[in-house]
Amino acid sequence: MVHQLNNAFAKVFETVAPGVVIIEISKKNDMSESSPLDDLFFQGPPDENNPRRNPGGLRPVQSEGSGFIIRRDGYIFTNFHVVEGADKIDVKLRDGRSFPARVAGTDEKTDIAVIKIDANDLPMVQLGDSDAVRVGQFAFAIGAPFKLDYTFTYGVISGKGRSKLLQTGGYSISDYLQTDASINPGNSGGPLCDIDGKVIGMNTLINGMNRGLGFAIPINMAKDIGAELIAGHKITRPWLGIRIETLGDDPAIRDLFKGADKGVVVRTIEADAPASRSDLRPFDLITHVDGTPIESDSQLQHEILKKKIGQNVQLTIWRKGRTIKVPIKTG
Repeated sequence: MVHQLNNAFAKVFETVAPGVVIIEISKKNDMSESSPLDDLFFQGPPDENNPRRNPGGLRPVQSEGSGFIIRRDGYIFTNFHVVEGADKIDVKLRDGRSFPARVAGTDEKTDIAVIKIDANDLPMVQLGDSDAVRVGQFAFAIGAPFKLDYTFTYGVISGKGRSKLLQTGGYSISDYLQTDASINPGNSGGPLCDIDGKVIGMNTLINGMNRGLGFAIPINMAKDIGAELIAGHKITRPWLGIRIETLGDDPAIRDLFKGADKGVVVRTIEADAPASRSDLRPFDLITHVDGTPIESDSQLQHEILKKKIGQNVQLTIWRKGRTIKVPIKTG
């Protein structure tokens, strides 16, 4: 049994690694933002022979991340934060080849990016189904933590649907996969795989949360966003224009809804937002979206994000002890 498990683990690496890439980033760093210690060591006139000093107050900064090939013609998934602000991107393959890369598209809100190299017949990973992932199943990560290329770690899926870990512009991913497989700087953008060698998530590093906790963007989300980026589309998302709060987060609010068990409270409605053109009111309690029970603000957000812009949605709300159906069109 032990030998079978050993062989299964090794096979995962052998299957996935050829489709994993190491991404080397070069960007210019403004010396005006350097620390006093930098000033101490780098004071003096520019020296073109010193790679740590550049004329014009700029010096190159290198960093490393990971990614995985999803098409044989050179399209690669990685994190947005890996390539953000890059002046130069180089991609290293497992077989030793190296290619310059360009950014094909990015989505900052989900931290997803697609980069492209000019090559064909490349090894590629096989994408799995993150919706089918089960807590407790094995999980494997491949990447370049601390510039240790093709480091392979394993653990289990510790949780699903983790939310409020990354928020930008009022948007937060509500479906992170959590794993105890080691994920450190350099793993970002690399694959999280199952025992069959199928990619179930894109590893990402949450600031201050890498102590025994690893998180990955579900591959189903990455596939949907990535397909739009490859097609050259701008990522747009449906919205309602309401500020919400999970019932129970604030005891004072919960006291207003005696008799209600679960749901999301509408705190305010934005002017000229889709919700303002409906019968929805502040302090309505949203309990269902198109028949799906709603228990948290992140779940409501997730359900709305699954809709299309301009789609008619039916909200079930609890208002002053009565259950009411409120139709609303997403913006």
